[in-house]
Amino acid sequence: MTPFTYTRAEDAAGAVRLAGTDPDARYLGGGTNLVDLMRETIERPDALVDVTGLSHAIAPTDAGGLTIGAAATNTQVAENRVVRERYPVLARAILAGASAQIRNMATTGGNLLQRTRCGYFYDNESARCNKREPGAGCDAVDGFNRIHAILGASPACVATHPSDMAVALAALDAIVHLTGPDGERALPLVDFHRLPGGSPDRDTNLRPHELVVRVELPAMPMAARSTYRKVRDRASYAFALVSVAAALDVEDGVIRDVRLALGGVAHKPWRAWKAEDVLRGAPATGETFRAAARAELADAAPLSGNAFKIPLATRTIVAVLGELSGLPVLADLMGEAA
Repeated sequence: MTPFTYTRAEDAAGAVRLAGTDPDARYLGGGTNLVDLMRETIERPDALVDVTGLSHAIAPTDAGGLTIGAAATNTQVAENRVVRERYPVLARAILAGASAQIRNMATTGGNLLQRTRCGYFYDNESARCNKREPGAGCDAVDGFNRIHAILGASPACVATHPSDMAVALAALDAIVHLTGPDGERALPLVDFHRLPGGSPDRDTNLRPHELVVRVELPAMPMAARSTYRKVRDRASYAFALVSVAAALDVEDGVIRDVRLALGGVAHKPWRAWKAEDVLRGAPATGETFRAAARAELADAAPLSGNAFKIPLATRTIVAVLGELSGLPVLADLMGEAA
């Protein structure tokens, strides 16, 4: 057993102070991921700072958006009336993840910080994993890699990010507000997580002992027409093989604006910038949707066991955009896979 201390912070400033300069201190929210990692001795903190006393508030901003406190549980967010009406993609993404019991415990801040569910990462006894032990190697590259990344990976790591909520937040242009020893700052959600490069042990761009204090959703009228679709091996308790978060604004058959993000395909929530560029100003047709999906997936680099993710992602993008556009027969949209 690894001994550790436990203290409870009353506010963000207190949490940062309690963490001090100890490099092995960790902030503890709902514990739905960190506690598991401690049991497996993948994480070995010598100090835990409980931050469930941070804000649970979900409140409007002066600019017409919404702010979500870091300690708000996944259940609180998914059940919030404003979230469900103005940002349904977020509510649907949260409900697609985990079980009700876990959603009751898991916090907004902790959801963003959860680590990959790669089996080699969790195999602390016999597997090589650069994320767990930098420089050790990556057994997933030539191993069982069915669930692994097809975009943005590196020879050092092919793991995927597990969060559903974070994919929706990426599509919503969310901003993550932080505080730490050097003061306060804000990061776009799309810049919060990192691609693996040569340092896959670093999941985020957080500085030492920075703490997520809230997530801000900007005003986005088209987000009222948004949705999340998750494709997985079974209907519950499974992480995404591919997921799509999208918001779409169509007028007179032309796409005025769009937001699109993918899950299950990369080391971080994958904002589909190339697809969005194809879609804006184009007719809302199955052909356009397929062209956008092909543009986004043109650089996909499948592994030995996950090439199926390319046609699966293509079909899922087309189906979600077809649903949001109101086109009547989704079967007509599917066309060729790629």
